Amino acid sequence: MSERATLARSAAFASIGVAAVLISLKTWATVRTGSAAMMGSLADSSLDLLASMVTLVGVWIAAQPADRDHRFGHGKAEAVAAMIQVLLIAISAAAIAFRSIDDLVSGARVTAATDGIYVSLFAILATLGLLAWQRFVIARTRSVAIRTDFVHYQSDLLLNLAVIAALALDQYAGLSGADPLFGLAIAAWLIWGAYRSGTEAIDHLMDREWDEAKRQRFVEAAAEHHELSNLHDLRTRTAGNRDFVQFHVDMPARMTVGEAHDILEKVEEDLCRRFPDTELLIHIDPRGHVDEPDNPLAEENEFAKLEKRP
Repeated sequence: MSERATLARSAAFASIGVAAVLISLKTWATVRTGSAAMMGSLADSSLDLLASMVTLVGVWIAAQPADRDHRFGHGKAEAVAAMIQVLLIAISAAAIAFRSIDDLVSGARVTAATDGIYVSLFAILATLGLLAWQRFVIARTRSVAIRTDFVHYQSDLLLNLAVIAALALDQYAGLSGADPLFGLAIAAWLIWGAYRSGTEAIDHLMDREWDEAKRQRFVEAAAEHHELSNLHDLRTRTAGNRDFVQFHVDMPARMTVGEAHDILEKVEEDLCRRFPDTELLIHIDPRGHVDEPDNPLAEENEFAKLEKRP
């Protein structure tokens, strides 16, 4: 098993462990307080557990090597896992909003707020520890599934602070509508988090191009190899923790296949060293070749674009 796969799995197992502990405590606190905000926090932790299990399966599948049926590898399994998490977050938000509206209309009040506050404080400390480990893992694996989990647990910090505020305002300040109003705010925050988390996963599934800054860095690195000219039809995408790049370059028409192969081997070695976990596919065109004018994906010379930059 690779180091990246081991780290990603450790982050997923850590998420499962934290979620399981918090579910037990929040179940007890929900029974004690009758709080809609605490119930929302419990629902969120329950879905955290399901989402973390999905993450574990996603990173396990993504770590599998390419095979005959999946020659580009299994990296997109992480994006699929992330999308399932987004769905679970949305379901959680809807349930919280429904309960909060019901409590707001009925004028329900909380009890035993102190117990709920202590549980929420513990949840904050446990979540901070988990986030620290997830940040470490993301920096070394670029796992989109772990990153989605990270975003969700970040929102849990605000969620638990909101629960503390709701309980304190309801029971100690006498504001009867505070708890359900905070519950609605938590639901809205979760929906926003689901939207942000889903964007990157959709980009991976739809093979979105790299951002312009990363594309330019790649072209600049390729331009250092003066044997190449007229780099065009550059296409890039990311699947899980792997990048894929393909492009065309012009080389002398009279160059032998063996000579061209030796040059491109050195180019690939250098580019893959500078852009780790990248698979390259380079197509050679004879110098002077012109692509069909009606090809909608044909692009201008990327090296020429560099020269035009100020």
